[in-house]
Amino acid sequence: MSLESGSASAEHNIKAVPTHGGRYVQYNIYGNLFEVSRKYVPPIRPVGRGAYGIVCAAVNSETREEVAIKKVGNAFDNRIDGKRTLREIKLLRHMDHENVIALKDIIRPPQKETFNDVYIVYELMDTDLHQIIRSNQPLNDDHCRYFLYQLLRGLKYVHSANYVVTRWYRAPELLLNCSEYTAAIDIWSVGCILGEIMTRQPLFPGKDYVHQLRLITELIGSPDDHSLGFLRSDNARRYVKQLPQYPKQQFSARFPIMSAFALDLLEKMLVFDPNRRITVEEALCHPYLAPLHDINEEPVCSSPFSFDFEQPSFTEEDIKELIWRESVKFNPDPPIH
Repeated sequence: MSLESGSASAEHNIKAVPTHGGRYVQYNIYGNLFEVSRKYVPPIRPVGRGAYGIVCAAVNSETREEVAIKKVGNAFDNRIDGKRTLREIKLLRHMDHENVIALKDIIRPPQKETFNDVYIVYELMDTDLHQIIRSNQPLNDDHCRYFLYQLLRGLKYVHSANYVVTRWYRAPELLLNCSEYTAAIDIWSVGCILGEIMTRQPLFPGKDYVHQLRLITELIGSPDDHSLGFLRSDNARRYVKQLPQYPKQQFSARFPIMSAFALDLLEKMLVFDPNRRITVEEALCHPYLAPLHDINEEPVCSSPFSFDFEQPSFTEEDIKELIWRESVKFNPDPPIH
């Protein structure tokens, strides 16, 4: 499709304005400028937005595949946000697994010196688990098992790459500011998601950390001294012990539609003490997932992820330079003949 000035997406009537000598095209999405290299062609359609920025679907004219493009606006206004964007790029470029979203491109900015927005291109997914849970589509035990298996399969791969998460899915050790935590935090999050798939409601929708801990202990019971051994801080232990005491609920009464095996796995995931929580490998071997589990179809990452770029001394300009280099890896200069 031609991208001459005044052309538009037929579906959404979003005008395309060529820039930088026609090498890039600008669109107005939700009142925000969205500028991509010209190989990404209409139909351009917004598919999501949030605090991180805007996501639009487009077509890569070179591969003919539909992709999702996320704009991270003003990415270098502060070091924390810039580093978060760099970390996401490096992590996804390192990983190659069908249960981890694929990074397709970092659109090379038109000008190295002045760019302040980052455009990250991913494979486009048909939907996400949040939309499925919020939909009216009935979900049976087989659906739940399948979603959980895919989640754990991806998590096993991510953990094998040496990488270990909104508040509603945070493990107790994070809520209690535990400085040393392990991959067990993600198993807690998976347990929260498993419960949410079954009930179609967040398991622990806390308004703040205090409320969050109360909701947790109301379900799994208040921890005894043995279950607080992982806390190095005496203050944290004292804080937990002065909270209202609750007995553990019967999971079969709280989740009446869950099968016995599903309940058993959920209880092993939602354990206060991270050292006693089931691991991702153990969860994949659990009887609940027996119909799907195949060790040969659950690969690990071939090499550990390097956090060399996580230098405390790095400035916004250092981070900007590293993201520029990532974009050049995807879009190198054409050879000079």
